[in-house]
Amino acid sequence: MEGFTAVFEQQEDWWIGYVEELPGANTLGRTLEETRSNLQEAIKLIIEANRALAQQEIAGKQVIREKLMVQV
Repeated sequence: MEGFTAVFEQQEDWWIGYVEELPGANTLGRTLEETRSNLQEAIKLIIEANRALAQQEIAGKQVIREKLMVQV
């Protein structure tokens, strides 16, 4: 199973982090460790929000939901 690709860039006193494969997953922090932690939390929140929206969309419909593993 493949993970996400995080990119971290230092700009003056701040670190900026984002995920290449997940638009909207970005953050900043004073340290690399803080930025990494913030980015992990952002990813979790985006996935949870997208899952909730999808569940609302399919409510009352006959669907099949399953885990899908992707190897890149």
